[in-house]
Amino acid sequence: MAGMIEIPIDGVLDLHTFQPREVKNLVPDYLQLCRERNILHVRIIHGKGTGALRETVHAILRRLPFVVDFQLADGTAGGWGATLVQLQPLQAE
Repeated sequence: MAGMIEIPIDGVLDLHTFQPREVKNLVPDYLQLCRERNILHVRIIHGKGTGALRETVHAILRRLPFVVDFQLADGTAGGWGATLVQLQPLQAE
């Protein structure tokens, strides 16, 4: 697809390089690809800013049935500029 950015599926998703409108589809797709690679702990970097992107990410995570838990990162992993996500393994479905 033209304009697609190749991003590594390594358990860290940095949203700084994406447009806000892309996040709604990007986050679920990325998390599903992580699950396919058995990467069940993911860090989503949304930045601190106004908190709008963080709220968008959290709203998406609340709707995904394969998200077991999520929380803001501690100071060593980005603090409130990042969210840590725990995913359900594929075989658990």
